Amino acid sequence: MRTGLAILVSATLLSPALADNDPNRDVACVSRQIGVSDEEFRTCFLPVMPDADHRPDGETQRANKAKLLPCLQKANPDLTNDALDAAMDACRPEGPN
Repeated sequence: MRTGLAILVSATLLSPALADNDPNRDVACVSRQIGVSDEEFRTCFLPVMPDADHRPDGETQRANKAKLLPCLQKANPDLTNDALDAAMDACRPEGPN
């Protein structure tokens, strides 16, 4: 039993923190690149509706960005749309586009 618990604890400690509504989004990867805390990113990401296949259409992308970017800019006023796009792309679970 101890071995199973040790594996569970190790796996939990080594797993990246993920966004609540996007179980594939590595919060630490994105937040580090855009200069906000993990908690700030999670809070701002809550109203975002990620596409199930990670290929949202242009309208969905614009709607999500309209929610996400202004919130993140409250935490980091220097954050640009391009910097957010680059971080989100670099931290995609399937790799950069």
